[in-house]
Amino acid sequence: MKSSLVAVSAAVVVASLVTGLKDRAALQEKFGLGSAGKPAPELMMMGRIKPTDAPAGNSDFNAQLVADKIEAITSSPPPTSDVSDPNAVAEQSATPPSAAPQSAPQPTPQPAVPAAPVTPPIVSEPIAPQQAAAPPQPAVDESALRYFASRGDKVRLQAEISRLQALYPNWVPPADPLAVPQNGDKQLEAMWQLYSDGRYAELRKAVADRQAADAGWQPPADLLDRLDVAEARARLINASDLKQYATVVDIAAATPSLLTCSEVDVLWRVAEAFIQTERVQRGQDAYSYILKNCPNPSERQATVEKASTLLAYQPMQALLALEKPAADGSREFDAIRDNLARRFMAEGNDDPKLAIAPDYVARLEKLAGSEGLASDALLLGWYQLRRNNDAEAEKWFRAARAKEDTAAASQGLALALIAGKAPEEAEDVMFRWRAESDDASATYLAATANLMALQPPADLAEDVLHRIAAEIIARKYVPTAQQFGWYARSLNQFQTAARWFETALAWKPDDEPSAYGLAVTREQLNDRKGVLDLQRAWAGRSTRIANLEDTSSLMPNGSVLSPQKGTLAPQQPVQPTTQPAQRPATAAEPLPAERPTPLQPGPDQAVRPARPALQTVTVQRGPRQIRGCSTTIDAAQLSPANALSRGWCLMDINRPMEAISAFEAALQSPVRKDREDAAYGQSLAYLRAGLSSNAAVAATKAPQNRQRAAELQVAILADRALSAFDAGRYRETLIYLDQRAQLQQERIDLMVLRGYCYLNLKMYGDATRIFEAAAATGNRDAARGLADVRNVTHPDVND
Repeated sequence: MKSSLVAVSAAVVVASLVTGLKDRAALQEKFGLGSAGKPAPELMMMGRIKPTDAPAGNSDFNAQLVADKIEAITSSPPPTSDVSDPNAVAEQSATPPSAAPQSAPQPTPQPAVPAAPVTPPIVSEPIAPQQAAAPPQPAVDESALRYFASRGDKVRLQAEISRLQALYPNWVPPADPLAVPQNGDKQLEAMWQLYSDGRYAELRKAVADRQAADAGWQPPADLLDRLDVAEARARLINASDLKQYATVVDIAAATPSLLTCSEVDVLWRVAEAFIQTERVQRGQDAYSYILKNCPNPSERQATVEKASTLLAYQPMQALLALEKPAADGSREFDAIRDNLARRFMAEGNDDPKLAIAPDYVARLEKLAGSEGLASDALLLGWYQLRRNNDAEAEKWFRAARAKEDTAAASQGLALALIAGKAPEEAEDVMFRWRAESDDASATYLAATANLMALQPPADLAEDVLHRIAAEIIARKYVPTAQQFGWYARSLNQFQTAARWFETALAWKPDDEPSAYGLAVTREQLNDRKGVLDLQRAWAGRSTRIANLEDTSSLMPNGSVLSPQKGTLAPQQPVQPTTQPAQRPATAAEPLPAERPTPLQPGPDQAVRPARPALQTVTVQRGPRQIRGCSTTIDAAQLSPANALSRGWCLMDINRPMEAISAFEAALQSPVRKDREDAAYGQSLAYLRAGLSSNAAVAATKAPQNRQRAAELQVAILADRALSAFDAGRYRETLIYLDQRAQLQQERIDLMVLRGYCYLNLKMYGDATRIFEAAAATGNRDAARGLADVRNVTHPDVND
């Protein structure tokens, strides 16, 4: 009997193993040899955040326990005595324990062994004990799945599956989630509807009301979990919109279930928060996580576009290395590579040490040739100029100017010409744009200084000399005034030279080169008293003035030159005033302009870049008193209150780009009023620099009162209208003018602008009506516009 039991047990074990081999995955799961299911989606790691505890692993296989269960099954009495059942026959031949000794000599019980074909139903029974040995499936609340399945909301359904897989790695989602039975609890369905609609406060109240009415009812744990996550998402988005980046990171760290591919918008916001809190590498990791794990093509492309506005050139190359090849052999991000090239080239313009890959340079050159955009040519021009490739820069600036003659294109061309020793053409190029901005004026003045310092002196026409002199007098520009003195000396016009040197010293009393020029000129005029006065005034500050040498060496060939031109009209010296620091140039040498640091527009902005401030090369200057905001300092080192005062001071002297940095430092003030004033001032500075989009962003950095908000909006709309008109986008100009007119009555100059928009759109009736109304106020531009309409509509009459 014992041997029979052992034989049956062995047969059962063998049959169990054979059955298990037919389902290898199930066997691995039962015996803890590995999970046959698909791995759960990986969460984006948030540093030291502890992940949710996963269910315990499978316990080890207990052979003794299985053997005991098999023995219990095979030794149990049959439930019925039906002899017709072959199983019963087999059991009757093996179960009577007391009859075994008496019937031992009889051979008939031995044929119980051939009953093996009858044993499969018994052998199939031990599957239940084997399942009991494996860890039970976790109790997963699938009520959310049922709700989203019943509504056909596949997006939220997939998000819920991803969340449950992250929480329960051993959980396997239904093969057909839409076939999950619907929830029969109408009140619970209503709660899920509130959740789906984003009405989280009402959902909280509905749960509390039902618990108050039914003390035995408990809301599904999944519903509460989803509600917590949804509220966390709402708080995170709100904090991101308010630029509270530290709060964004904290919420994301406390809610790791938000950091999955189903919440790409959250991942974008977390990446931005990392970058804005000076954890650039963590932000780059967040973008990398999306590109490594998330398959949606549009989300991947948007990820690269968003990253390109926040990350520098080098980190962006690491992200672009994660793009996937397309089936047709192209690259995944080819659709946005043109804009990326523009973005990288603009960054290269800001940093002359940044080496942009030749592929991007070649791509932008190809775009500039095929699309013919002046903005592309400008990017190439500034990029080459910043790397001292003056000839290449000149080529692209000329191309941009041929497409659209703007201050930016003319300024870049002028700088390239100055570097290429062609200041005369540079002066001519910039004369039209000299009053466009402070930077344009600085470029023009630098061109004049270099032009007047040429050796041998340039043969300049009378009208050029007079217009340069008038501009120098108007702007009190010391370097060119000084060079006018040396230029007059080269023409043997010593009285005129002395007047120019005196004028330069009146504007800047500590300008040693002008004082030296005046000293040698007075020496040649035999004005010994004037020379002694200068030597006493500069004693201890200038050795060459104190030890004035023979002045004949200052003249070409050591002799007096014969006049080559008519006498220059002497200029009356201007009363000295306190001026910002000027940089004097050494005598009789050209003044090469410093390389600018231009703020280039992005690829999607209108071509109205803020032009760089231009100054001339310096020599050591004597000590002077520092007053107001005339010096250049780092505003970030100032206290917020001092930075705010400096910002307004810089606005008063028309240096908006420096004022922007000062107001940015003032925005860190703990005083709300100071932050409001700083945001307001920065918006005005951007508007003065012609950057209306930046002005709109700056206005949101601190709440403004109604009057200021309306004032800024009116100014921004007017600037955008002007920019659109300059770019030839006349319908867009009219839209901005209409929006502005809703806030404030339209000025006469903007009415004229509206009239020219109608004229360019061939809406002659509207143009005539606008010009007539504006001309009735005496506006000359409106009268000219009215004449332009008549010239177009009645050309024969005008002839």
